[in-house]
Amino acid sequence: MTDKKLPSHAQVVVVGGGIAGCSVAYHLTKLGWSDVVLLEQGSLSGGTTWHAAGLVGQLRNHENLTRLIEYSTRLYAGLEEDTGQATGWKACGSLSVARTPERMTVLKRVAAKARAYGVEAEVVSAKEAGARWPVMETGDLVGGVWLPGDGKANPTDLTQAMAKGARARGARIFEKTRVTGVELAKGMVKKINTGRGGIECEYVVNAAGQWARQFGRLAGVNVPLYSCEHFYIVTGEIDGVQGDLPCLRDPDGYIYFKEEVGGLVMGGFEPDAKPWKMNPIPDDFEFTLLEDDWDQFEILMENALIRVPALETADVKQFINGPESFTSDGNFILGEAPGVKNYFVCAGFNSMGIASAGGAGMAVAEWMAEGAPTSDLWPVDIRRFAPFHGNDAWLETRIKETLGLHYVMPWPNKELETGRPLRCSPLYERLKDKRACFGSKMGWERPLWYAREGQPLAMDYSFGRQNWFENAAREHRATREGVAFFDQTSFGKLLVQGRDAEAELQRICANNVAAAPGTCVYTGLLNARGGYESDLTVTRLDEERFMLVTGSAEVIRDRDWITRNLNEGAHVTVSDITNSLAVFGVMGPKSRELLSKLTPDDLSSDAFPFAASKEISLGHAQVRASRMTYVGELGWELYVPVEFAAGVYDALVEAGDDPGLVHAGYYAMESLRLEKAYRAWGHELSPDDTPFEAGLSFAVDFGKGGFIGREALLKLKGKPRTRRVVMFVLDDPEPVLWGGELILRDGKPVGDLKSAGYGHTLGAAVGLGYVANEGGVGRAFIESGTYEIDIAGELVPAKAHLRTPYDPKLERVKA
Repeated sequence: MTDKKLPSHAQVVVVGGGIAGCSVAYHLTKLGWSDVVLLEQGSLSGGTTWHAAGLVGQLRNHENLTRLIEYSTRLYAGLEEDTGQATGWKACGSLSVARTPERMTVLKRVAAKARAYGVEAEVVSAKEAGARWPVMETGDLVGGVWLPGDGKANPTDLTQAMAKGARARGARIFEKTRVTGVELAKGMVKKINTGRGGIECEYVVNAAGQWARQFGRLAGVNVPLYSCEHFYIVTGEIDGVQGDLPCLRDPDGYIYFKEEVGGLVMGGFEPDAKPWKMNPIPDDFEFTLLEDDWDQFEILMENALIRVPALETADVKQFINGPESFTSDGNFILGEAPGVKNYFVCAGFNSMGIASAGGAGMAVAEWMAEGAPTSDLWPVDIRRFAPFHGNDAWLETRIKETLGLHYVMPWPNKELETGRPLRCSPLYERLKDKRACFGSKMGWERPLWYAREGQPLAMDYSFGRQNWFENAAREHRATREGVAFFDQTSFGKLLVQGRDAEAELQRICANNVAAAPGTCVYTGLLNARGGYESDLTVTRLDEERFMLVTGSAEVIRDRDWITRNLNEGAHVTVSDITNSLAVFGVMGPKSRELLSKLTPDDLSSDAFPFAASKEISLGHAQVRASRMTYVGELGWELYVPVEFAAGVYDALVEAGDDPGLVHAGYYAMESLRLEKAYRAWGHELSPDDTPFEAGLSFAVDFGKGGFIGREALLKLKGKPRTRRVVMFVLDDPEPVLWGGELILRDGKPVGDLKSAGYGHTLGAAVGLGYVANEGGVGRAFIESGTYEIDIAGELVPAKAHLRTPYDPKLERVKA
């Protein structure tokens, strides 16, 4: 059923009538936003939703994404009661099985993470897995994990149920209505134009599925997704397949199974996918499939026959080749588009749309109603993407790899290989000559570690000590004991300038940035809940200019946050100057000795104290030198105009022979910062974490006046905390930690590690994580417990620290 007369105005227009769009409309109306119009160019669920397999697996790497899917399962279980529309939801549970010991390690880590998140999970033997899935061959299996809360549903019925629920609360739905344009005014959504007329509106939600990229471009919004051909088969009845059979995932074979009318649905995620090179996607591609491609499907079929030999004689009733949209990092896309106010996106679900749509629709609706996300959604936030991510040719190249991320072995520090190199530092070729092994972040090629002569320039992945372990240890020790060079060019850099710059930054930053020119200030950017939207350094250049230095991946997000929070009419601009400045870290006790060879400027502590920033001569160039450190040692960050970067680097290398300059990468930087218990945004800091919980209240100035988040923090100030960051050091020097491991206090789960690495100075693995306890997490509670870290099922004793046990006697940092 479709409404007939198109209105001239609506508060919200949702574009796309698949499960995501209907979920957004359903949840908006549940929040009381009844003036909602949903437009679908064809028929509801006719794009991608109708041919989805319908599996719902709860567990994700990020806790809040797990919570969204947990919500989906509860929603789907209750939708029929709410709307009267059946959904086909069945909580049949799921099994994931392992063919190798390495995969079993992954599944044991999954089970531990489930405990941390409160999701029921059980590690099972191959025999036990076979008992739950009798038609499966188990002779080659090592074991598995059972998640009883997982399930399956009928995607079309779910969509119709949410559409019915939205209509019942006032939403109007128009099928066969194609959007032809989006009008903006002053950077804000104003009007949607269709073939049936225009609708003035206050909000637009782009839930256009695989059309979301081309639809976004109508408003200048970057939605970087790309379609791949995606396959499964449906069989006839198979002996032994019962209606209550769990969903089965065999990631080593890239395949999944679910029961369907006494037969099986079998599909998968092959490691070398097939992009659907259709640009633009036809508007009338509705309830349509692509041609069968048994050659592309072969790797999945071969593995399926190993797992379920009965498939060899089963009747294949249908071959499904339905294109679905994937993103460059394997996570979906949510949120308000940077640069266009009130334009929201809910798309790019990477074949996880049925599992995710319930929670995603709720999250978008709450974001719209509250004016900000109600929880940390950074892994799926649209602001993690820059304009270059929307390049069609690059997306086509990258997407061949990302489809397979569902089941490819998730090794620690696994780097994507396709579409590289993309963004390069001015030193890229020089550092290649120094045998740098590069990783990629926000498109930047960044040295992770440096290989010895004769050592392969490649990552040898494992869950133990990887092949770069000793290289990073050498770089770590050089930073602690001598001097090291880090290429930090990928750091995000924003220039905030204008006569109102100080006043606006004072309101947006938690710390006092009204410092003297030439001063660096560490601060958080907080939301109204008091949580971290970012943490960064603010360097005052002069009375009206400030340089903000943030993480490589956060520059789009931070610029958007600052710009959205400027007072209307404020005389201030925010410019991204990341690409104009190279950044070199010269760190270690001998850093002053090295730099003094190249500059006439006085680098003594009296003349150049900690947190000072000055323009200095260095070699043949003028650079900005800032006394800041992320490694816990004496050092300078050098901000070098890109045209001088190569010359400055060459001068540093030439002068570095005497003090023994060592090139160091990001793996060493990470282990150095962890030994000092320095927090990192996206790990220990998120929109859900306050400075009190993170142990960073020293960087909040309550006395300076009003700032975003101040009222929320004042309500918390002085109250007992129920969670806090704690540092852990393993008792045993042999194991390694990667982050995400379960923390146990006196045998009971109390949190998980947000980041981890090996402390080469401390001589053991270290991690930072939140410990939670409703009764409080004061010093007495932390120090009275006995702690263990769950490393793939092995409980390793650890010591808890509220302050780092490594202290280079701060004089070394501030000397």
